[in-house]
Amino acid sequence: MKFGLSYNTGVYGTDPDQMIAVARHAEQCGFESFYFPEHIALYPGASLGPVTFPASMPVADPLECLAFVAAATERILLGTGVLLLPYHQPVVLAKRLATLDVLSKGRMRLLTVGVGALPGEAMAGGVDFATRGRRADEAIDVLRLLWDGDENGVSFDGTFYSFTGLCSFPKPLGRLPIHVGGSSPAAARRAGLRGDGYFPGGGLTEAERAAQVDLMLQTARAAGRDPAALEYTRWGTIDMTAAARRGPRLDRPVRAERPDLRLRRPPDPLAWLALG
Repeated sequence: MKFGLSYNTGVYGTDPDQMIAVARHAEQCGFESFYFPEHIALYPGASLGPVTFPASMPVADPLECLAFVAAATERILLGTGVLLLPYHQPVVLAKRLATLDVLSKGRMRLLTVGVGALPGEAMAGGVDFATRGRRADEAIDVLRLLWDGDENGVSFDGTFYSFTGLCSFPKPLGRLPIHVGGSSPAAARRAGLRGDGYFPGGGLTEAERAAQVDLMLQTARAAGRDPAALEYTRWGTIDMTAAARRGPRLDRPVRAERPDLRLRRPPDPLAWLALG
């Protein structure tokens, strides 16, 4: 089991000194990874279930934040939780991610992609909300194709993206994994069919979560992929009070279906930082 931290600038703000202080402290404490979420745009009334997002919430660009953190740290792995893949042009994104991996010396290891859940955000990105899943599938294929391609170029002919004879350099320093995030059966199937791992949303019950993981594994097996090669990441909350330093506890049980389960996200990195 490995632990990481998610830094949501929409909650904790965009103060650069604070962000770097938390990232460096996380690295010193032995956390495996540092994540940022994404919203490309918000709008008045944007909501998901019972949660309404303030239109002024400062959700900074995750890849820019990761580059900033990478320059101030040495070992901690970099991740997105999640990058809204249908709203990014994959040829451009392939270059950005590979560059980030090279400049961080191979630490862009925990790219997690999702499809988004706000129709207005899809409209802002010029994407038909109903097509975002299929766009994400093609985008994953495009990213891998470009990263694997050589100086002779690669071609792709899809419904949403098409090109001929393209080269994309620099390459990531080793294979760049793509984890799939989301709470729907479609996300679990996408993880089994195309992903290197699955990062389900935090609103699922334990039974629902187990069913989604099973669906991922079944889909991988049916596609001729090795289910044992897939990783599983989930949200968790940790009591970060001063007393908890004597023995941190989970606020709710986490069932580790796999020995390489990654559990990430203490609820309040600023309170955790204050503990020293």
